[in-house]
Amino acid sequence: MGRSYLRPTGLVFGPDAARLITAGLAASLGGMAHIGFTGACRIKRGKKGIERKDVSLDKAQAKEPELMAAITMPRPALAGVDLGRARLMGIVNITPDSFSDGGQHGEAAAALAHGQMLAAEGAAILDVGGESTRPGSEPVDVEEELRRVIAVVRGLVAQGFTVSIDTRKAAVMTAAAAAGAGLINDVAALGHEPEALATAARLGLPVVLMHAQGDPRTMQLNPAYEDVALDVYDMLEDRVVACQKAGLPRHLLCVDPGIGFGKSFAHNLDLLRQLPLFHGLGLPVLVGLSRKGFVGAVTGEATAARRLHGSVAGALQAAMNGCHILRVHDVAATRQALALFEAANGVPVETR
Repeated sequence: MGRSYLRPTGLVFGPDAARLITAGLAASLGGMAHIGFTGACRIKRGKKGIERKDVSLDKAQAKEPELMAAITMPRPALAGVDLGRARLMGIVNITPDSFSDGGQHGEAAAALAHGQMLAAEGAAILDVGGESTRPGSEPVDVEEELRRVIAVVRGLVAQGFTVSIDTRKAAVMTAAAAAGAGLINDVAALGHEPEALATAARLGLPVVLMHAQGDPRTMQLNPAYEDVALDVYDMLEDRVVACQKAGLPRHLLCVDPGIGFGKSFAHNLDLLRQLPLFHGLGLPVLVGLSRKGFVGAVTGEATAARRLHGSVAGALQAAMNGCHILRVHDVAATRQALALFEAANGVPVETR
């Protein structure tokens, strides 16, 4: 049986979006009041291949009412974070081998200070991770990962911050939840360990399900897709269904297309172009491309820590396409760019 998709097109912003949405000439993208779309590309995938047709908003509503409802519905808060506008997730790596900042925050005190700084700069969520999943990385055993992250999670939670745990392991999820983590961010979409899915359901925390093709050690050797955006969408949809069957309700789920995880340069560009497609899943969308090799390939910057400008541009592209959470290293710079985009489009300026 084939699958149907809608990719919103003709994006409009700010007062134009509000006016056209009120007039029924546009619809809200991802539940955002300040971003709308005026048409759609209707995609059918089946035995005959992939067929695409540009359609009006009325025809999209008539032909795919469930997808239209999924695209336009407001997203509920995630771990207490309102998603009516793009939010920043600040990266707190406690690893010696992360591709960008490995070793810089390898001890608890340094990681805590870094998390405090990111929160002060505007991060709504602090994402604490103790295992690098960069291309070619080796796995870390459970005991070492726990040693790295639990004190940091506990310390940041004690200061009132919303903390996510970036892990693939059920035992780390459990310990981090006990330490106060409010969100699980899993690059393996709860598929790395047989017990991960049941553990997440038992804990009842929100979960970010990320797409990755293959294991971090081998994922960049020869990534292949029939159509990268549709293949990623299908995998994420399948994982959402698996979560629901395991007892994780939809309102606790968020999806991440996994830019840089088992994708070529062309695959990553295609995903960035087609981000509106993923609103059809009816869930918050997280995008993380900060400082990645893909950004360096576009900009010509070989050193990850110097990819600030390209990373901010990529984050803003995601925000303009209605993505709800932007996972970034450089919170202050991204916050400034996002604040100007939002202010120019009528979104009230937040004071911190």
